Amino acid sequence: MQRLAHEMLEDLDKETVNMIPNYDESLEEPSVLPAKFPALLVNGSSGIAVGMATNIPPHNLSEIIEGIKALIDTPQITSRELMTFIPGPDFPTGGVIQGLQGIRDAYETGRGIVRVRAVVDVEEDKKTGQETIVVTEIPYQVNKARLIEKIAELMKHKVIEGLRFVRDESDRRGMRIAMAVKKDQMAGVIINQLFKHTQMESSFGVILLAVVRNRPQVLSLKQILEHFVLHRKEIIVRRTRFDLNKAEARAHILEGLKIALDNLDAVVQLIRTSKTPQEAKDRLMETFSLTVIQAQAILDMRLQRLTGLERDKIIAEYDAILKDIARFKEILGSEQLVLGIIKNELDILKGEFGDARRTQIVADTRELTIEDMIAEEDMVVTISNTGYIKRNPITLYQSQRRGGRGKTAMSTKDEDYVTHLFVASTHHYFLFFTNLGKVYWCKSTTSPRSAAKAAVRPSSTC
Repeated sequence: MQRLAHEMLEDLDKETVNMIPNYDESLEEPSVLPAKFPALLVNGSSGIAVGMATNIPPHNLSEIIEGIKALIDTPQITSRELMTFIPGPDFPTGGVIQGLQGIRDAYETGRGIVRVRAVVDVEEDKKTGQETIVVTEIPYQVNKARLIEKIAELMKHKVIEGLRFVRDESDRRGMRIAMAVKKDQMAGVIINQLFKHTQMESSFGVILLAVVRNRPQVLSLKQILEHFVLHRKEIIVRRTRFDLNKAEARAHILEGLKIALDNLDAVVQLIRTSKTPQEAKDRLMETFSLTVIQAQAILDMRLQRLTGLERDKIIAEYDAILKDIARFKEILGSEQLVLGIIKNELDILKGEFGDARRTQIVADTRELTIEDMIAEEDMVVTISNTGYIKRNPITLYQSQRRGGRGKTAMSTKDEDYVTHLFVASTHHYFLFFTNLGKVYWCKSTTSPRSAAKAAVRPSSTC
């Protein structure tokens, strides 16, 4: 176990939780752990039961602690206001969370969908000018090897055509997936295609379902934190009561030892004149009004405790025990002191185990469109009288000086001729007006693309 895991078990020996029989009733086990932090949120949890499921994402320990402290200070705080301290999940694999609405839904209602993207950068070779798409973080629970296989498969089937190769360059310094971009291809468009067709963008369905008093419930973020605070209050009260009982038992013994030290000569004489230990115990109880426990402690006391230094230690320990007893009783009588202890223990955890957030959160919720996956470039669109249409890149055409022969834009059948020729972007739309007063539209990229002299009928998508 890591060191933080030990904080889940601390104070287990102080009767802080109920013990129940294990599966075969041969041993006892704790019904819950006296956890100092809400592991359900920090570690996350995923599971499926009959008719229900839970899928809780991991969170940042420092942010969760700050959220709990804010709840203690302001009990009427809302889940939306808690997002000031807990902005969203924090996955160990990093990544980028796209949009806030899914997080708000999850924290307010217990259910929501969070979109997570890989962290992508584009590196350019200063000598050759070639670009390389580099992935350094992938979404949570995405298998790197399968992701690379999927990208290679998409390249093979021409779904993504702008890449020369993809390879795994990960080492001990971290994860790195490199994808070389072909010449004259736009890295941004390819990245959008990767987000669309691979798990470089994935969804995490949040279901904040937990067992509360043996009943499964879907909870909001605030409700989870409230149940944790109640849990810690119970743990601290039971721990303090255990410490109080132990301190009072020790004080009771020290009171007997103090009486013996104050009447040392009489006690020694009484013990020496007694025939048996039981007789000595009975006479001590009768003579000095001691209890059975106190009388036995005097009989068990070693002779070295009778020295002056040891006597001072007993008196000092007794005074310290009395102060502890007073403090324990004060804690048990004040809820504010209990809440203050919770906050102090959380601050200690944060200082020892807290770290920086790994997952970025971007408020932009714009969905990828088909235009995002198509490089924007100017096309020459040609339409004939009988309805033939095609498009070609404008780079096929070039301006010529006087005496140039020109280029044939479209070969036509007999009695057909070109009626329209214009330049349009791949992100533009066509509008087709009929003689019946209707209008149809289609994207310019859906029109056929062919050779310079070819003539092609419009596709069925137009």
